[in-house]
Amino acid sequence: MPKKIFNIFENYWKALGPGLTTGAADDDPSGIATYSQTGAKYGLNMIWLALFTFPLMAIVQEMCARIGLVTGAGLAYNIKRNYSKKVLFICALLLLSANIFNIGADLGAMAQGVRLVFPHLNFALLVIIFAVFCLVLQIFISYKKYSKYLKYLTFVLFAYVFAVFVIQIDWFQVLKHTFIPNIHISKDSLILICAILGTTISPYLFFWQTSQEVEEYSLIPQSAEGISSDLDIKNDIKKMRADVWSGMFFSNVVMFFIILTCASTLFKNGITNITTATDAAYALRPLAGNFTFILFAIGIVGTGLLAIPVLAGSVSYAVSEFFGWKEGLYRNWREALAFYGVIILAVGFGILLNFIGLDSIKALIYSAMLNGLVAPIIIFLILGLSSNEKIMGEYKNSKLIKFFGWILFLLMTLVGITTIISLWF
Repeated sequence: MPKKIFNIFENYWKALGPGLTTGAADDDPSGIATYSQTGAKYGLNMIWLALFTFPLMAIVQEMCARIGLVTGAGLAYNIKRNYSKKVLFICALLLLSANIFNIGADLGAMAQGVRLVFPHLNFALLVIIFAVFCLVLQIFISYKKYSKYLKYLTFVLFAYVFAVFVIQIDWFQVLKHTFIPNIHISKDSLILICAILGTTISPYLFFWQTSQEVEEYSLIPQSAEGISSDLDIKNDIKKMRADVWSGMFFSNVVMFFIILTCASTLFKNGITNITTATDAAYALRPLAGNFTFILFAIGIVGTGLLAIPVLAGSVSYAVSEFFGWKEGLYRNWREALAFYGVIILAVGFGILLNFIGLDSIKALIYSAMLNGLVAPIIIFLILGLSSNEKIMGEYKNSKLIKFFGWILFLLMTLVGITTIISLWF
C-alpha cells in the first residue's frame, strides 16, 4: 500500500508542470514581504484573502493556459492578432515597468537575506552575483532541465508551513477569520489589499503561463491555424486544469501560512511594521531558533531564484511577440538572440534599481501594489480572448468562468481606483 501511494504521488508530481512553477513563482520575495506585513500589521484579520483569492487566481491562470493550448501562441501574440499592436504596446510597457521594478526589489531582498547570515558581504556584489546566476541558468540550460529545477525549488516555501506547528495557535480563531471576512478600510489596508491582489494575481504570471503551455508542446508540429495537430486538446486541457489548480492551491496555502505565522509571532509580540529583513525573519524564530536567519535567507534566495526568471521571461515573451522575434526558452540562445537579450536587459535594469537607494522591503510591497494596478487591464483582454468563439472554438469560457472572471476584473479595478485615490489624497 505505501508503495502504491508513493507511485500515485510520483506520477502526480511528474504530471505537474507550468501550473506548479507559476504558482510557486507567485510566492516570490515580493509575495513573502506583502503577506508578512499583512500578518504583522493586521494579525488574522486579512487571512480570509488566502481562501478568497484562490479560485479567482486559478480561473484567470486557467484561461491563460487554455489560450496557449488552443491557439499554440503566447498571450502577447494573441493580443496583437485580435486587438491591435497599440494595445499590445501599452500592455508590454506596463508589464516591463512592473517587472523591472519587481526584479530589482527581489534581487535586493535576496542580497539582504544573505547579509543576515553574512553581514560582512557586500550588498552590491551579492545583487550582481544573484542576477548573473539567474541569467546563466535561464540562457544556457535547456527549458526541459530548467523546469525540473524550478519544481524542486518550491519545497523551500514549506518552511512557513512547518513553522506553524511549533507555535501555540487558537485554531478556532484561525478558522473564523478564514471563512468570515473582516474588512478594515484605511489607506494602509487598501495599499495592502491592492498589493495582496497584485502579488497573487500578477500580470507577469498571465504571460508566463500562456507561453509555458506553448513551450510544453513546442516540438509538436502545429497546424496552419496554430492548434497542435497531434494533440488531444480535451485531454490536454484536463491535464492542464489539474496542473494549474494544484499550482495555485500550493501558492495560496503558502500565502495562508505566511500570514498565519507572522500573525502568531510578529503581531502577537507587537512587531506590526516590517521595515527590515530582520523583522520579517523573526516570524520563523519559533521553528528555527538560532538558525532563523539561515532559514529565512534560504527561503528568500530560493523564491527569488524561482521568480526572477519568470519575471524576466514573461517580459521577453511579450516584447518578442510584439516585434515578431523568435522566442522561447526551448530555443538555443543563438537562435533567439533578441529574446534572450530582453531577458538580460530586464535583469540589468533590475540591478541598477538597487544603486539608487531602493528600500528593499518597501520596494517589495510597492512592486506588488504596482502589479495590482496593472492586472485589471490585462485581465480585461484575457477575458475577451478566452470568451471569443472564433479564437477558442468549443474551448471558450463557460458562463460560470466568465462570471467569476468579470467579478475579478471589477474587484481589482475597484481596489486599484480606491488605492490611487487614497494615495493621492
